[in-house]
Amino acid sequence: MDNATYEKGLKIRRETLGEDYVNKALANVDDFGKDLQELVTTYCWGEIWGREGLDRKTRSTINLAMISALNRPHELAAHIRGAINNGVTPDEIKEILLQVGIYCGVPAMVDSFRIARTVLGEMNEI
Repeated sequence: MDNATYEKGLKIRRETLGEDYVNKALANVDDFGKDLQELVTTYCWGEIWGREGLDRKTRSTINLAMISALNRPHELAAHIRGAINNGVTPDEIKEILLQVGIYCGVPAMVDSFRIARTVLGEMNEI
């Protein structure tokens, strides 16, 4: 593991998903999940999110669409919080999810709206 890339990824991950979310994820790491957390932090957050080609708001926008299309509710909730932290507005989230409905199907859109409403409500964003 490249320690500098891991640390860069950990910083971006905390800034996007929040200290509490990341601390909880890392606190629950055991021998089985250690490699997963290192891989996600190093490559997803350090290598990809740490690239200069796209800003974090754009990366969050892309993630919301992809995660909605893939029907990954746990990850969607985390990335909705992250999107808000990265400057995506609730209205932009709504538009992203409407587009998901057209290109990926109404069930994906409906489930994603349900999750977004819950998360944005918890964050006092709607």
